[in-house]
Amino acid sequence: MTEDAPENGEEAREAAKGFDLAGLLAARGGERYELHARHLNHQLPRMLHTIGFDRVYERAEGAYFWDADGNDYLDMLAGFGVMGIGRHHPVVRKALHDVLDASLADLTRFDCQPLPGLLAEKLLAHSPHLDRVFFGNSGTEAVETALKFARYATGRPRILYCTHAFHGLTTGSLSVNGESGFRDGFAPLLPDTAIPMGDLAALERELKRGDVAGFVVEPIQGKGVHESPPGFLRAAQELLHRHKALLIADEVQTGLGRTGDFYAYQHEDGVEPDLVCVAKALSGGYVPVGATLGKDWIFKKVYSSMDRVLVHSASFGSNAQAMAAGLAVLSVMEDEEIVARARRVGDLLKARLTELIGRYELLHDVRGRGLMIGIEFGRPQSLKLRSRWTVLQAARKGLFAQMVVVPLLQKHRILTQVSGDHLEVIKLIPPLTVGEKEVDRFVAAFTAVMDEAHSGGGLMWDFGRTLVKQAVANR
Repeated sequence: MTEDAPENGEEAREAAKGFDLAGLLAARGGERYELHARHLNHQLPRMLHTIGFDRVYERAEGAYFWDADGNDYLDMLAGFGVMGIGRHHPVVRKALHDVLDASLADLTRFDCQPLPGLLAEKLLAHSPHLDRVFFGNSGTEAVETALKFARYATGRPRILYCTHAFHGLTTGSLSVNGESGFRDGFAPLLPDTAIPMGDLAALERELKRGDVAGFVVEPIQGKGVHESPPGFLRAAQELLHRHKALLIADEVQTGLGRTGDFYAYQHEDGVEPDLVCVAKALSGGYVPVGATLGKDWIFKKVYSSMDRVLVHSASFGSNAQAMAAGLAVLSVMEDEEIVARARRVGDLLKARLTELIGRYELLHDVRGRGLMIGIEFGRPQSLKLRSRWTVLQAARKGLFAQMVVVPLLQKHRILTQVSGDHLEVIKLIPPLTVGEKEVDRFVAAFTAVMDEAHSGGGLMWDFGRTLVKQAVANR
């Protein structure tokens, strides 16, 4: 040990005495909404206040939050899918404590640490036909990496994507985002082209132009929870390879067990993407991490010589904390059989909700796979409900779904989300650790909300009138 190196961490502990995180939170935690309004995205607290989501959560564990009064809230959102194995899983917590206590020589840039290799090895063991991994920091970075690699490997500029897709919000991934609300005002973007999900004729038409590097697709779209039609991914793969283009599977939300298989593309036999993007659940909910998995020849073409060793890199990519979290997550998934659990519990939840379709005229569809479920509402038949529905639709499509989400939180303490702007769809993506108890709680609450909606009166429709006024005022 060198003379000036800290012994037994005493100097580090002494230096840390000047910062008291617990004291800071105790003193100023109550300012959370004011701080956001003043220094961050000022529309977020405004939106939360408007819909009554401005709760103060004190702690979280598994699939639940608790407020200061000790009330529990069921999380059916999982941080947009980040909390795949629940919040504060003890295995992930221990792994992070261990990696911090190890004081590793991390991110030296001129060595090869073991954790990235070990995580890549473990991730590839679940990913047949893929050979190498690039680690970044997020889902959008994983997509950006795939776009760059596909363009370089094929020597072509254009990427195809699906209408209504969501692949991220940085400039490259925004170029393959199928929602105009995200794209408006950020042009010019990259020269990419949208096709309808499942439209093989449109795919082939674009491929015949000879400038397509690849086709990026979510096997199940997050917006609206729309599944790729049976046989589409395999047929698309055959077309792409015939035209020397690549299939890129965006599994940022659907991957790591969400849909009842490790990857959603595995629901269809014979599908072997050239590049796969993952993130979200790999983090364990702690340290941002994204990964782009690909075939050996693609990586070897991108990193073709020592001169190109840093042609694509990330400053925080492969950091020890993220790698430790990822390794712990995959270990939990194996030990607790998370994938099979997601399939079993998801089938139960979907079946219980599907039984309600004939009971409620406003409920039109329940779809999805595993624990990624979309609940769609539509035009009712009875005159009284139809007239109210028409008013909502004239003001802004999606208001009824918001009317369902709000009482689920306010009356039943269940957190959900509308699946996209201007959609009458609620998306359920709970932690994959939920079980029959959580299914019972959600179905009972959802049934109560549907009963109130179909009664034609009450606070729910009063809130609907408030939403209509706000929508009209915002035009």
